[in-house]
Amino acid sequence: MSRLLGRGGGLLIGIDLQKDVSVIEAAYNDGEGVTAAFNLNMLARINRELDGNFNLNRFEHQANYNDIEHRIEITIQSLQEQTVQVGDHAIEFAAGEEILTEYSHKYTIEGFAEFAETYGFSLHHHWTDSQNYFGVLHLVVEGATS
Repeated sequence: MSRLLGRGGGLLIGIDLQKDVSVIEAAYNDGEGVTAAFNLNMLARINRELDGNFNLNRFEHQANYNDIEHRIEITIQSLQEQTVQVGDHAIEFAAGEEILTEYSHKYTIEGFAEFAETYGFSLHHHWTDSQNYFGVLHLVVEGATS
């Protein structure tokens, strides 16, 4: 992107910031089940669009924080041993086997700025919400004058 933008170019990007693990896990394991329904909808779409026969009651949404990688890891877990058909393909699932559906990384402003530097950007300015849950960073192509 820095080559595409060229000298003087800039990028405005939003990042989810690192915060207390209980806050992160509560967001992805919400009490209303919105995130679980969204995640399991992938299986419903496979059924509808790829001629699958997933029984959604035999799978469960999981969202756990990996504190080493600083990311939430979202999966759909098989609740039992089962075989699912998708088109002409039979897929065997063991009880507890997971389908990885998402990684959602959490950053620090400084860590993301350092990461961006490896791709030719430098941090020009940043903003956060009042709780420091989310950041917006203005990155510029290194060597640009602003």
